[in-house]
Amino acid sequence: MAEGNLIKPDLEFVKRIRNSPGGESLKKCYQCATCSVVCNVTPEDKPFPRKEMLHAQWGLKEKLFANPDIWLCNQCSDCTAYCPRGAKPGEVLGAVRKLSIEHYAFPSIMGKMVGDPKYLWFLLAVPVVIFLVVLGYMGHIGIPDGEIIYAEKFVPVPAIDAIFISAALFAALGFFAGVTRYWRDLKSGVEISTNKWQKKVKGPLPIIIINTIVAFMTHKRFRKCEVTRDRADAHLFVFLGFAGLAITTTWAIVYLYGMHLESPYPWNDPMKILGSISALSLLYGIVQIITNRKKNAETAGAGGYFDWLFIMTILTIVVTGILSYALRLADIAVLAYPVYFIHLVIVFFLFAYAPFSKMAHMVYRTTALVFAKYSGREDKKYN
Repeated sequence: MAEGNLIKPDLEFVKRIRNSPGGESLKKCYQCATCSVVCNVTPEDKPFPRKEMLHAQWGLKEKLFANPDIWLCNQCSDCTAYCPRGAKPGEVLGAVRKLSIEHYAFPSIMGKMVGDPKYLWFLLAVPVVIFLVVLGYMGHIGIPDGEIIYAEKFVPVPAIDAIFISAALFAALGFFAGVTRYWRDLKSGVEISTNKWQKKVKGPLPIIIINTIVAFMTHKRFRKCEVTRDRADAHLFVFLGFAGLAITTTWAIVYLYGMHLESPYPWNDPMKILGSISALSLLYGIVQIITNRKKNAETAGAGGYFDWLFIMTILTIVVTGILSYALRLADIAVLAYPVYFIHLVIVFFLFAYAPFSKMAHMVYRTTALVFAKYSGREDKKYN
């Protein structure tokens, strides 16, 4: 007689999934496997999301978290649209990913706070207080007279650098701690392929990482989806916008510290042009994401607080950034400085809390994709 495995369901975890936006329909699943059949990105060996739905129903938290497949899912919602029971597997996996981010969060309290709307005002208050303290110390409380120069008359560049470098270090520590624990659990939960040919084809881990990042940047897997195929272009515009603004920021640092050129810079400077194009790309992408979510809400789900917090954060950053520039050119100081203050607060909010928000998807999904190749989990047809 074959030996069985004793299953110990975590009923509290099941409740947490069902109480999370997107996870309410979990119990409707009756394991027909339609979701796995219609999914265009799942490997043929042990396809998802059917098994993840079963693990979620049974509260098998360790099997879900130590599993790259919850992140290989792009939540394109093909499975949700074709589910005969309305179980919304794509939305359920979205809820599981949120709980996974919370599980690996460091410090752990941050994972709970960022995912809970009742802590939103506290999280916003942190950067507000920081910037108000800096403004008070510099004696810049109020609307300065004369030409609008944010760096000279409002928050000095050294102060901004110190604040955002600290936020970046905090975020980097959170990502490092979370991803390290996640990789350890992945290695304990999935058998690593010993096929020498597979390893030769895939190459060493650094090559796998590079290939995965390139595929991620081009949204190669996302384009295999059908129901919400247009989301791929929207996400790509957001990604390109972020990349362009990152280059612009680096360029500005070179101007300031390398070439000792003080801001503001003329509108026709190449760095300013790249920043403007990147901001418009980001704005177009995030507006398209919002439009697509509303258009596909019935078939793909509208998303919950965790999703919309990230979306509205990005929208607020790009709108306040564009307005800060436009109001400075228009010389409307009474609006320019408050809008710029809001911009600084939300940028801090985005990056300091990145390891605990929807932005963490980029890091955890990339890690899962790397592990899928590294372990031989990913099917050859998706190389």
